[in-house]
Amino acid sequence: MANNTSNNNNQGKIHFMLKSTPPRVSFHQDMTEEERNIMLQHIDYWTDKQNQGIALVFGPVLNPSAPHGLAIIEVEKEEQVPKLIAQDPAVIARIMTTEFYPMKAVIKK
Repeated sequence: MANNTSNNNNQGKIHFMLKSTPPRVSFHQDMTEEERNIMLQHIDYWTDKQNQGIALVFGPVLNPSAPHGLAIIEVEKEEQVPKLIAQDPAVIARIMTTEFYPMKAVIKK
């Protein structure tokens, strides 16, 4: 993935949108106990990344026809993104698949 997302306003940090897709449309309503435990680990993982200043925002998007998770992250190098995704407990457990896209103009509050 080419990266043209240099942003001088954030000390050279670059931003990406992550989209995580669950295994089924009804997932948020009918998770098994095992899936729920993995999703709690997933939330803990991204909360830790938020506390580190990597995840700016994350959470579920309850689109009735295509529910998914969304995160906006801030990193120094694009190479960090696949590693962050690969360490996500929901990705490791193959409950979620995650794709990412660079963002250009990110204006922080």
